[in-house]
Amino acid sequence: MTQKPTGHKAKQIVLASASPRRYELLTRLGLEFEVEPSQVIEKPLADEAPHDYIMRIARAKAVAVARRRDCGLVIGADTEVVVDGQVLGKPRDEEDAKKMLGLLSGKWHAVMTGVALYDVETGNEAVDYAKTLVRLAHLSEEEIDWYVATGEPMDKAGSYAIQGLASLFVDEIAGNYHNVVGLPIPLLYRLARQLGCPLVG
Repeated sequence: MTQKPTGHKAKQIVLASASPRRYELLTRLGLEFEVEPSQVIEKPLADEAPHDYIMRIARAKAVAVARRRDCGLVIGADTEVVVDGQVLGKPRDEEDAKKMLGLLSGKWHAVMTGVALYDVETGNEAVDYAKTLVRLAHLSEEEIDWYVATGEPMDKAGSYAIQGLASLFVDEIAGNYHNVVGLPIPLLYRLARQLGCPLVG
């Protein structure tokens, strides 16, 4: 059941993403929401900083869905992995996944998620991002081949899922865990309050 904030009329929440990880995280909060994927093309601009890129894409997703609706609070998000200044999105194929995991092996890297909220009725919006540092263990070729063969990396930024089998290889984390999964809950909560649309009372 949706928890209605004290003193505020609860808005219909719309998740502009088909990500099952984001769906699960919102569900765990006890929220009722709709899922309406945005179909936004995700491609960085020339010389675009990673944090600018993820916030631009998150906002584009939220706005694209908001334009199709007459009410609601739309949530857009984009998660990317950044290592040595290089943005790693979702792998194109198994070889690309193996290459990404090789780049991440034994290194600290950043997982960054842009979050955008758009209030359809008022047109007000809020955008920000969260950053978490993660260090993977040194991975052997055999471990990389095994992990890619499981299929888990294929729809994940950076080719790994911290909440899944990749937890075997995560040595350290500095920052918000849920950000690495795909949706930084504390940031989402803060942005919703900023818009006067708190998710919970």
